[in-house]
Amino acid sequence: MTDYYEILGVSKDADKDEIKSAFRKKARTLHPDVNKAPDAEEKFKELGKAYETLIDDNKRATYDRYGEDGLRNAGYDTSGPFAEGFGDLNDIINSFMGGFGFGFSRPDPNAPQPGENLRLDIELDFEEAVFGLNKTIKFNHLEICPECNGTGGEKGAKPDVCPTCHGTGQVQHVMRTPLGAFSQITTCPDCGGTGRKISKPCKHCNGTGKVENEKSIEIKVPAGVDNYTKIRVAHEGDAGSNGGPAGDLFVVIHVKPSDYYKRDGINVFTKLEISPAQAVLGDEITIKTLNGDTTIKIPAGAQNGNTLKVKGAGVPVVSKPSQRGDHIVILEVKIPTNLSEEEKNLYKKLYELNTGKKAQDSGIMDKVKGVFH
Repeated sequence: MTDYYEILGVSKDADKDEIKSAFRKKARTLHPDVNKAPDAEEKFKELGKAYETLIDDNKRATYDRYGEDGLRNAGYDTSGPFAEGFGDLNDIINSFMGGFGFGFSRPDPNAPQPGENLRLDIELDFEEAVFGLNKTIKFNHLEICPECNGTGGEKGAKPDVCPTCHGTGQVQHVMRTPLGAFSQITTCPDCGGTGRKISKPCKHCNGTGKVENEKSIEIKVPAGVDNYTKIRVAHEGDAGSNGGPAGDLFVVIHVKPSDYYKRDGINVFTKLEISPAQAVLGDEITIKTLNGDTTIKIPAGAQNGNTLKVKGAGVPVVSKPSQRGDHIVILEVKIPTNLSEEEKNLYKKLYELNTGKKAQDSGIMDKVKGVFH
């Protein structure tokens, strides 16, 4: 069982100052940029997890009483601050220690950088989403400036060395904290970490190296897409930097609701009103489906709310468009409200047959409704 106090090398009654001091000392020796032992990274993660728990009064009280399982059961994240890998460790450590000045490595700002991904929301009619289509879309994205070819400077102009960082792309600050003085290395604010300054910026792109343009392309929307389906269009996002690839464009689908169909996954539902006579005797009725007009058979004795199925008349499966859902028809027995004399007499006879009582003219419709409910 992991013992956070043992990892930090403090007693169980250690105060916060002792915990901070112990963490600072061990972090200096265990950090992977300093300690090249194979298990240094894992030990450093454990150290951070122990510190994060014991420096927090609520977490520490839970840990002392129930251990690591208790922390998880209480909803605390026990993965620790370094669970996803170190990334920019200087920033991580600064978040709770003020920085160590180990000189952690940072990504080369002059290396090729991919462009940003973009999102475009489009709306489709219900049947367009069901059957798919080729659709022309328009969107704005950043492209490499044609005047400076992405350098950001006027033609023939060469970038100067940044006077702030002297070409290193980084600046160092000394910070004084309750734990002592620490040096912090950050990206140069004047050159953005490139180490260069453009003395004569390109007038076409104002020195950014990129310009915004509208573009029109055709995309294929597959059959069966639903609300919030994302279609990835590779390399149609913003242009990259230093020769890096463009980002991607993600097209997000929004489907207009249908007045006739209701969709649930790959199945569609419609309602069909029938008369009491059709419910009692059965019938054949032609209905509209996604496959066109289809005749369905209503069985004799159909009840209100019964369903009928038209197989294969639903929505295609996106990954397997040859497979489709079903069309479900929900029957609604409609009680008539305005009867002709002939209909009224027929319902009177039916009422008398069903109840053995003589029908009265007043309230006849209430009695008729009682026959079918």
